[in-house]
Amino acid sequence: MKRWLSLLMAGMMLFSLASCSSESLAQESSESERGSTSFAGAGTEEVRVPEGFLLITGGTFTMGSPESEPWRSEDETRHSVSVSDFYMSAYEVTQQEYRDITGDNPSDFSGENLPVENVSWLDAVAYCNARSEQEGLTPAYTIDGTSVSWDRSANGYRLPTEAEWEYACRAGTFTPFNTETSISADESNYYGVYPYMIEDNYFNQEELETRPGVYRRTTVEVDRFSPNAWGLYNMHGNVGEWVWDYYGEYSTEDQTDPTGPETGTRRVYRGGGWNDFAKNLRSAYRAALPQENSSYNIGLRLVRNATAGAGSVAGSSSSTTGDSGGNVLIAYFSWGGNTRGIAEEIQRQTGADLFEIQLVEPYSTNYNTVLEQAQRDQKMQARPALSTHVENMGQYDTIILGYPNWWASIPMPIASFLEEYDFSGKNILPFCSHGGGGLGQSQTAIAKLAPDANMAEGLSIHYSGGSGLLDDIAAWLDANGIERQ
Repeated sequence: MKRWLSLLMAGMMLFSLASCSSESLAQESSESERGSTSFAGAGTEEVRVPEGFLLITGGTFTMGSPESEPWRSEDETRHSVSVSDFYMSAYEVTQQEYRDITGDNPSDFSGENLPVENVSWLDAVAYCNARSEQEGLTPAYTIDGTSVSWDRSANGYRLPTEAEWEYACRAGTFTPFNTETSISADESNYYGVYPYMIEDNYFNQEELETRPGVYRRTTVEVDRFSPNAWGLYNMHGNVGEWVWDYYGEYSTEDQTDPTGPETGTRRVYRGGGWNDFAKNLRSAYRAALPQENSSYNIGLRLVRNATAGAGSVAGSSSSTTGDSGGNVLIAYFSWGGNTRGIAEEIQRQTGADLFEIQLVEPYSTNYNTVLEQAQRDQKMQARPALSTHVENMGQYDTIILGYPNWWASIPMPIASFLEEYDFSGKNILPFCSHGGGGLGQSQTAIAKLAPDANMAEGLSIHYSGGSGLLDDIAAWLDANGIERQ
């Protein structure tokens, strides 16, 4: 009933469109009108858009973020993009919807109206096709192993492009969030004790526009919280959402209905999830992982064409999943000793070479001071000079890479390490010690810095790991084909 009422309210809202001149248009559409909207795909009869899908009227907007936006990334270059009309689900795909089609529910959290998570990008496109076939629609994708091509004329379900997703998320806004300059834990499901700009105000939180709120440690129902101005729920937080595009640099030229790079090694997901800091929920923030990887923080949202598109988009993945193993190096950065202890246990179980990443100018031993130093380095995207170096990285096939979770990402010495060597074709197995944030966005950071490496799903250890450390490490190594002694 709650979801039906929410949808009815969304259907009565005015839809606004952003243009290059920042002017807005509005159109009103009732729920009954949306439910009866039809279009024809190639070689199919007209079909009705199902309940819960909203018409997103196309327009032109500025994609990316201004250089003045706090905690922006360098890959958010602003450029003008035009998108055509499309239909987007008001909600993330639920566990019930996913199970009804696939017979499976891979989610860590259980609930019919919770979003499905722990689905890879490949799982997501397979679901799109399976649901299309069940409803008598033309599947959008041709899937051949890990290669996927997209028939833009098909009327079936698909993932949004990165441009469509950001356009819909912004809903006419130009601010960091569609809630404008901040977002609270009462407006979205995220790691609520770390609101936007917490890094700059950690020791003076009374000045925060949005003060620390609740950290739910789970997903919430897909119709929770208020929708954005265009009737879309949870575009910020709850689960990150896979999009079609390979990760790569934006074109600075004006674009119409862009589909991203033709090839790549990582797929983009957007919006941030329940375990993300608010800075990673920004409308412009771009996360990326190998298309084979899954996470309890990532799900999907569906779209359909409003009119048949033209042509097809080849999806030629240049990533490989090769077997882990061979010569193994355990490389780690540790500040307080937790990561070092985990690395030493991995070394004990594997017999692999052990290498500690150390700095020319070490961080302070004072906790509060190192918080400030780590925050500064992340904001500046610093590359601290390293005092230790791997003599022959070429001899290693697999790098087990360890670090503490600092401000929901990697410490910048890890960035220095990743940029020092060529990891093409190597396997990277990340692990981190944390105080509650798990892997955060560290896997995305690694994926961007080592784009030609094969990256396995990481292992997160709470502080030093406790009594279950040995078993957790053993299970992770076994799952990734690393031989134990």
